[in-house]
Amino acid sequence: MNLYLANVLMALIWASVTGSFSPINLVFGFALGAVALSLIREQVGSMGYFFRARRILSLVLLFIYELVLSSVKVAKLVLSPKMDLKPGIFAYPLKVDRDAEITLLANLITLTPGTLSVDVSEDRRMLYVHALDCSDPDQAREDIADGFERKILEAFR
Repeated sequence: MNLYLANVLMALIWASVTGSFSPINLVFGFALGAVALSLIREQVGSMGYFFRARRILSLVLLFIYELVLSSVKVAKLVLSPKMDLKPGIFAYPLKVDRDAEITLLANLITLTPGTLSVDVSEDRRMLYVHALDCSDPDQAREDIADGFERKILEAFR
């Protein structure tokens, strides 16, 4: 059986036993089920479920870090008396090729202050990104490749 489905079923069973189907109780039941499944992971024979959960958590933590960091950078740019901005659009060559991965990468870039995903090329090999400060597009490409895109590839492949 798929471990994710087993975890969801355990959360529903927890909610049934406790008599509360509130979102907090369901999340608690899901977490409790994950702990129970991690205790028997060798008998179940699937370690990948837990490694993937760690990698997804790593992606979420990277996004929160980048969100805070870029928010501070944008606030400094906006509040400085001399706004020395060089906005522009650059093309980012994609390593991800699945629709869900491209969508996730584009959304993470858009949700980060100072950047906006504009378009994806017809062949889905280039992502066009608008940056508030595009003075060094090569560094921006490197940041995306070493950050969000690498974490997406680790989490979903």
